[in-house]
Amino acid sequence: MPFAAADTPAIPLYVIGADGLDGMPADARDWADSNGFSGGLGQVLTVPNADGGIGAALVGYGTPATRARGRFHVGAAARKLPQGTYAIATDLSAAELEEAALGWLFESYRFDQYIRPAKDAALLVAPNGIDAVKIATIATGEALTRDLINTPSSDMGPAELEDAFRALAKDQDAEVNVIAGDDLLSANFPMIHTVGRASTRDPRLLDMRWGDVGPKLTLVGKGVCFDTGGLNIKPGGSMGLMKKDMGGAATVLGLAHMIMGLGLKLRLRVLVPAVENSIDGNAFRPQDILTSRKGLTVEINNTDAEGRLVLADALTLSDEDDPDLVISMATLTGAARVAVGPDISPFFTDDHTHAAAIAKAGAQVADPVWQLPFHPPYEAMIEPGIADLDNAPKGGFAGCITAALFLRRFVESPYMHFDVYGWNPSAAPGRPKGGVGMGARAILAALPDMLDL
Repeated sequence: MPFAAADTPAIPLYVIGADGLDGMPADARDWADSNGFSGGLGQVLTVPNADGGIGAALVGYGTPATRARGRFHVGAAARKLPQGTYAIATDLSAAELEEAALGWLFESYRFDQYIRPAKDAALLVAPNGIDAVKIATIATGEALTRDLINTPSSDMGPAELEDAFRALAKDQDAEVNVIAGDDLLSANFPMIHTVGRASTRDPRLLDMRWGDVGPKLTLVGKGVCFDTGGLNIKPGGSMGLMKKDMGGAATVLGLAHMIMGLGLKLRLRVLVPAVENSIDGNAFRPQDILTSRKGLTVEINNTDAEGRLVLADALTLSDEDDPDLVISMATLTGAARVAVGPDISPFFTDDHTHAAAIAKAGAQVADPVWQLPFHPPYEAMIEPGIADLDNAPKGGFAGCITAALFLRRFVESPYMHFDVYGWNPSAAPGRPKGGVGMGARAILAALPDMLDL
């Protein structure tokens, strides 16, 4: 999803708001009037030149009120306009230009590995004043996340996720260590092994390290490549999207690409417990009690609450390295979707400075986030009495909060957790239906404030 070369001949692209029709070229006004172009949000119109080609293009920018109901509106033109190269010719703010450029690259993405490829999107010359390398790096990281989520589980099991993990590490000159199968037991990752042992595809822990200067950042991503629910099997309707249950892993890999590609001055570690939650004679059972890497015992009251189990062992490992910040990302609870819907990433942290940095960054880069609390009075809900922890408290209240509290029990270092959805249920500008990154760009933008980079 590259930008066009700066010296490429380009068609001028005018961004016209419904309240600023005077901003279009004078010779285009009659053409716009005759074709019903009013500057409405999402409208696109090409203006012919004397030779019958495209002399200019108009993109409707609507009003501030209509723009506020979405994002990446200019970028949506990448698929609406005829193929060619365009350059924004309207004076926009730096923030508007950056969003337009990023949205253009996002809109250019299509997952077409299993169908005839769609026609290429129109190209954009990177607007003056933006950091084109940074925008392109972010877009490439987002494309990696989308590709991983969109790939069906038949082609994206734990081994294939390891392949993608190793490919990213090789591309960025990072180090990788993998522990798989029964070696997880001897290495003391009992819950990762337990969740994945019923599958014919070996569970594994993927561990990547990059960078040798700066603060330590550890990203932990849930890599459940398919989730049947285990013995508490999901109904068919709930199982249909479970190829995306490794969306947390996909998101941290996309974020890792951004961090490494931009050369941030930090020491990055990425941990992904990669498993498939399946059903077999050796599957773990409701009311089993597991002992975690940390030594905490966990009563299993629902085998479909497996993500927090594999994350717990990985989070314990992350803590042993004394990091400056640990961030976990997971498609963890349906309760988060009930709370904020599919478009917003709820996050949890006890650090008010970090929370403010994430909230500010999310608004600046059009990556919506919302803080939810680690609410201490709910700690009792995850304490079953016959074990240290309950993986699936009864009652149904505050499901995303109790899951976050469960994870926090395994981390002593500064910690932040994102409960992401990883899926766009309907097409929107810059965000086709399917796998999508959530929260990664907000984190990237907030890292300088959170880690004093």
